[in-house]
Amino acid sequence: MTDKSNQDSTRICALNDELRRFGLGGRIMITSGIEALGTEDVAHVLAAVADFDAFTDDNDPYDEQDCAILTVDSHRVMFKIDYYDRDLAYHSPDPSDPTVTERVMTVMLASEY
Repeated sequence: MTDKSNQDSTRICALNDELRRFGLGGRIMITSGIEALGTEDVAHVLAAVADFDAFTDDNDPYDEQDCAILTVDSHRVMFKIDYYDRDLAYHSPDPSDPTVTERVMTVMLASEY
């Protein structure tokens, strides 16, 4: 990887962590499957996603910490962060630049993917 792509990857990872861990810098969406679990389980799922840090080369090959599958209270849960332009119409022209990127993290049951 070039220095620029390493810097971009590091920046993307940090921005993704801000959204995943603290709900900052984007939007968090839950699917109907997650919502159907009920308020308490939704809270457990979101807390587990925020706390998740078991990223490996297998589940994070681009070092962006943008997707993983985990088990929460016997539910297989997946989160995925996508990068859109600020109008949410197209992919972001530069996911490492928050001034042109709207991050959207979707939390779903793995079976919904």
